[in-house]
Amino acid sequence: MSDNIKNLILVASGKGGVGKSTIASNLALSLANNGANVGLLDADLYGPSIPTMFGGSERPTSPDGKIIMPIEKFGIKLMSIGYMVDPEQAMVWRGPMLGGAVMQFFNDVAWGDLDYLVFDLPPGTGDVQLSIAQQLKVTGHVLVTTPQDVALADVYRAKAMFDKVGIAPLGVIENMSYFVCPECDHQHAIFSNGGGEKAAKKLDVPFLGSVPIEPRVRECGDLGEPIVSASPDSLSAQAIGKIAKAIELAVERENEQKEKASKGRSALRIIQ
Repeated sequence: MSDNIKNLILVASGKGGVGKSTIASNLALSLANNGANVGLLDADLYGPSIPTMFGGSERPTSPDGKIIMPIEKFGIKLMSIGYMVDPEQAMVWRGPMLGGAVMQFFNDVAWGDLDYLVFDLPPGTGDVQLSIAQQLKVTGHVLVTTPQDVALADVYRAKAMFDKVGIAPLGVIENMSYFVCPECDHQHAIFSNGGGEKAAKKLDVPFLGSVPIEPRVRECGDLGEPIVSASPDSLSAQAIGKIAKAIELAVERENEQKEKASKGRSALRIIQ
C-alpha cells in the first residue's frame, strides 16, 4: 500500500493541549481542498480524536479479512483506533504494541493513491514517533505549538528528537495565537504572542503561520465537521488554508533537495 503514497507528513507537538489534532484535521482538509488526494492517520492510540472531529461511529470493514477499508469523510480517507474500540475503553498497551498498531494502520489499510498521508501523532517523543521514524520514509514533520514558554520548551525537545532520527522539519505552526473580540475587533494575545515565530527562528526552520482562537473551532470539532469544511470563511479556516499552501511548497522543496542529494550520491558511486 505504501508505494501509492507520495508524501508522509507528521503533525507533532512536544506536549498535549496545543490543538495538534485540530490542526492535523483541518490541514488534511485544506490540502484536499487544494486538489490533493489525502489520508489522515490518527496515530494517537491513547487519545484518538479523529472519530469525534469527523463525526459518525462507522466501523472499518475488511472484504478479505486482511485489508482494512478506511473511513471516508469530507473527501479524505481516515483511520483511527477510535473507529475500532468502544470510546470508553482504555487502551492499556505497552510501547511496542503502539508502534505495531500504527504500522498496521499504514500497511494494511487500503489508502489507494495519495498525494499526502497526514499523521496525527501523540504528544511527546515516544515509541510511536520512533517506530514511524525507523520504519517509514517520511517526507517531513510539522511542529504545532502555542505561544507560551511552557509549550515552546517542548517544541525544542521534539525538534531535537526528529533531528536525531533524520526527519526533516517542514516548519512550525503557532496555534491559539490570539483572540479577536467580536465587539471591538481587537486582537487579544491570551497566551502571549510571537512565540511560535521566535521558536522557528531559533530552530532555523520555516514559520508556517499562526491560527487564532475562535469558539467556532471547538464547536465544529465537537459537532463532527472541522472548521475548514463547516466555516471556510472563518479566520481560522483561512489561516489554515494559507498554512496548507506553505506546507505544499515546503514539501516540494524537501523532495527536490532529497532528489539532488540522491543524484549526488549516485554520481559519487560512479566516480568511485
